[in-house]
Amino acid sequence: MTAVDPRRPADAPARGRLPGVLRLGLSRTWLELRLFFRERDAIVFILAYPVIMLAIFSTVFGQDGNRVGPPPGIPYAQYFLPGMVATGVMLSSFQSVALMIATERDEGGLKRLRATPLPASAYFLGKVGQVLVISIGQTALLLLLAATAFDVPMPRGGAWLTFAWVFVLGTATGTVCGVAFSSAPRSGRSAAAVVTPIVLVLQFISGVFFVFNDLPAWMQQVASVFPLKWMAQGMRSVFLPAEAESFEVAGSWQHGATVAVLLAWLVVGLLVGVRTFRWRRRDDG
Repeated sequence: MTAVDPRRPADAPARGRLPGVLRLGLSRTWLELRLFFRERDAIVFILAYPVIMLAIFSTVFGQDGNRVGPPPGIPYAQYFLPGMVATGVMLSSFQSVALMIATERDEGGLKRLRATPLPASAYFLGKVGQVLVISIGQTALLLLLAATAFDVPMPRGGAWLTFAWVFVLGTATGTVCGVAFSSAPRSGRSAAAVVTPIVLVLQFISGVFFVFNDLPAWMQQVASVFPLKWMAQGMRSVFLPAEAESFEVAGSWQHGATVAVLLAWLVVGLLVGVRTFRWRRRDDG
């Protein structure tokens, strides 16, 4: 018979047994957050960027009570807020994850991590947790700035439910796509040159910096293929008045299409990520 240590409770885990995946994922989330906040560039260009851009656009274009057309004439800060929330989610999820994983792979961190007992699922849970915390904090700062500095009215009632599913689905899609796209750059040093231009172009054609209706028709069609346009439109349905719906390109908020496009990209990201994710550099076998 195996001897039992009387000092150890009967329900205590056996010595050497790893904690559960969820507990490991939470621990990894804390580590990911610490690593994120050590990178000053990440704090400025991912966390603070949407807040700074909202302040600049609202101050410059919102002087003297100027309003966005077409009618009903929405204040600039109120119109730009949904796009900034959406682009903040994209930066915190897609861009942040793609850059960080590419860098970790290039520096050999993923290879070393793969040699440890840590389950791969716990590693990815840590990334998801980090993205959620950063996205929630960033969005809270945006809403606080908009409400206090620019008197943007906050949504009420069921609008918050719409906000929640657009935010969660957009964050999940951006994170999964970031994991999948992290294998595209040839090295960690080239990752920013590959990822950042894509994000910038999508911001310009997706109704983040400009009124979406004012963009050329071909540009609207290109933007409609990608998630950011639909995240921004979903957020507009939350923060803009109900009468603004008739001035969308399709004449409605298209919530069903928003769900369909974001879910499609989520599935594509999962499939591509499973097939292409690498723990080693290209030149490391």
